[in-house]
Amino acid sequence: MTAIRFPQRPRGPRIHIIPSEPSVSSHKVEQRRLSHRGREFHFVSYDAQIANERRGVEAVPPMWYLMNEGKRRPVLPHVPGQALVELDDALLRWVDEQVFGTKAPALQRQRK
Repeated sequence: MTAIRFPQRPRGPRIHIIPSEPSVSSHKVEQRRLSHRGREFHFVSYDAQIANERRGVEAVPPMWYLMNEGKRRPVLPHVPGQALVELDDALLRWVDEQVFGTKAPALQRQRK
């Protein structure tokens, strides 16, 4: 009778990866390029980010960001399906307050 040999198991700890959340996001990146007061502003929507306690990073909801010189600055929450006129008004209101330091009751905008 011949002995049956089985392959040896690798030594060391076993690692089991159990996904707690889906790894694929359904978020669709959106972009808005708006001209206001002679300047162009580029806004991009980003998906939510989960918190990371080990790194001290808090959770962030889906947001619109102002892109400037390769950096992004949070502007306002991203609401899928929001009307473009309403969104553009909110983005330009933020620009008036945060970039120019003023509040404009009526905004005239040019879309590109």
